[in-house]
Amino acid sequence: MGRLEAALRVAGFATTALTYPSRRHRIETLVDFVCDNAGGWAEATGPKLILGHSMGGLVARGLLNRYRPAGCVRVVMLGTPNEGSELADLLAGNPIYDWAFGPAGRQLGRRRDAATKAILGQPDYELGVIAGKRVIEPLNWLYLPKPNDGKVSVAATRVAGMTDHLILNLSHDGMLRSRVVAAQAIAFFRTGRFAMMPA
Repeated sequence: MGRLEAALRVAGFATTALTYPSRRHRIETLVDFVCDNAGGWAEATGPKLILGHSMGGLVARGLLNRYRPAGCVRVVMLGTPNEGSELADLLAGNPIYDWAFGPAGRQLGRRRDAATKAILGQPDYELGVIAGKRVIEPLNWLYLPKPNDGKVSVAATRVAGMTDHLILNLSHDGMLRSRVVAAQAIAFFRTGRFAMMPA
């Protein structure tokens, strides 16, 4: 997230970049970890802004569902499998997948258990979702509904209650290096909407 964080700082936003032990815990535990390490974010004055990539968007949903701060909240998600990842369903039970994604990885699929549904809740804050439609991985496009970013389908990024949705010609990981994504996140944080894209 370094490039996106740098762009936000240049635009005048104070930032806190958090890492969390995503391979060791379920999303519920990661939500508590992020809350404990957010440096008083919920108590700070002004709008509360969150930028989350992939599973980070689900952690953000859990954070706001469990520890909702007062005041304006705006969230931008990048390639987040809000409706569940078809690829996670395909790889469920695979030992390499389990090693790479841990207990939280089992919560990324479409068949979510009651605990996962409960922690995610339903967004009722200003939420902008950016989805990608560029595939770099040579085989994933065979298994995912089109369009997709190589890991998450565009359809899976959508969630009831979102404010805005944008599809860009970027791969799942390419979003993290994109100046367009940075500009769109800044626009959403400032206005609650993504900027109009040229035709």
